Amino acid sequence: MRIVILGSAYPLRGGGIASFNERLATHFQELGHDVDIYSFSLQYPNFLFPGKSQYSDEPAPVGLNIKTKVNSINPLNWLKVGDELRKANYDLLIVRFWMPFFGPCLGTIQRKVRKNNHTKIVCVADNIIPHEQRPGDKWLIRYFLKSVDACLTMSKSVLSDLKSLNPAIPAVYSPHPLYDNYGLHQNKEEARRLLHLGEKERIILFFGFIRQYKGLDLLLAALADHRVRDLQVKLLLAGEFYGDPEIYLALIRKYKLEDMIYMHTDFIPNQHVGRYFSAVDCVVLPYRSATQSGITQVAYHFDLPMIVSNVGGLPELVADGYVGYVVEPDPLSIADGIVSFYQNNKEGQFRTNILDEKQKYSWDTFGNEILKLAKL
Repeated sequence: MRIVILGSAYPLRGGGIASFNERLATHFQELGHDVDIYSFSLQYPNFLFPGKSQYSDEPAPVGLNIKTKVNSINPLNWLKVGDELRKANYDLLIVRFWMPFFGPCLGTIQRKVRKNNHTKIVCVADNIIPHEQRPGDKWLIRYFLKSVDACLTMSKSVLSDLKSLNPAIPAVYSPHPLYDNYGLHQNKEEARRLLHLGEKERIILFFGFIRQYKGLDLLLAALADHRVRDLQVKLLLAGEFYGDPEIYLALIRKYKLEDMIYMHTDFIPNQHVGRYFSAVDCVVLPYRSATQSGITQVAYHFDLPMIVSNVGGLPELVADGYVGYVVEPDPLSIADGIVSFYQNNKEGQFRTNILDEKQKYSWDTFGNEILKLAKL
């Protein structure tokens, strides 16, 4: 098939979405399909992007045909790109959707493409209703969905949101596949040496863009629990602040956590992701709300136990008591999970169980679901 993926890709950082799109393109290429990626020349206007930079300093991925074409705020560009894709007559257009802001841009492009009466359009939806909602979101989402032939969601909660807005659209749930493109597992001692961490310390990880819904404040309060202090647990805080860092720095001072936290709050390049997941004992996702998270799928790749909040699609991905713990999104419950993990020496057991559990999150399964939707 001739396939085009419409969504973030290099040189955009994309917070995992770009990496996902590139990995999906590689998967279909390995199956013998002809794949292009149409990415954004402008993805976010500055007022919607609270990070330091939208662009990567890393080398371009090898073997991918990435076309930097789409301007998210220019309607004339949408028409031009839509006409270009229509004339290219791809068999399948895979479009990533994670934010209502992109509804007018992607929806307009798709409407132009559909005029060739050939290209099937399948949406891969990270979110339908966003974590941080704004007036008019549902109108933008409906505009986008009306020009999609079928949809794949990566959590059951997103599938439910989708059906609440467009009950008629063909849709399936298929869990987020493994992020297996961050290299091999490293020796824990070597990874800690590279990151200047204590060799024998108990260290947990919070990884990724720091946004309000991800609950870092809840985790900081959990670290202040006297039981966690007594265990001398430390936090490796790895990721860029999306918003005012003073909110969290004030909590660190309030709870007197300065000696319990390794602050690595710059953007983590792809080539260094593996050392963070290799250096720690477990990763904690204390989210207030969630659909799914790519962080769990990176953790699976590195055989890393998880402590996650009982929200959205996270419990679907983390079998409680088998590969990690599912806890309530409050400081006491998060602290309970951390204490149980260490007091009951769960790391080895959870890592062994992960070897079996992660087999279900394959790119073959995920890719096949997309192709089946394209044939409807």
